[in-house]
Amino acid sequence: MAKGYWVGRVDVHDPDTYKNYVAANGAAFSKYGGRFLVRGGKYETVKGASRSRNVVIEFPSYEAALECFHSPEYQAALRAQGGSAEVDLIVIEGYDGPQPG
Repeated sequence: MAKGYWVGRVDVHDPDTYKNYVAANGAAFSKYGGRFLVRGGKYETVKGASRSRNVVIEFPSYEAALECFHSPEYQAALRAQGGSAEVDLIVIEGYDGPQPG
């Protein structure tokens, strides 16, 4: 079964309020098996537009990734964010097929 991923691009406008979201989101990620692969860090925009923060979270399955987003725990974390950030987020199924070479 292919894993599921959240791919997020974030611009934080109010760091103090955003800390509330960061403190609250772990409950949902833990419950649904989420694991950070990318959480901020150094990057270079080599084509197109970017935001100041990038995040990739891996889940055991695409279904778990979607369930996490829609869960009461994560929705509470979003409310705690209180509009402190502009976010682009996709939930995507991982690729489990043949690789080049």
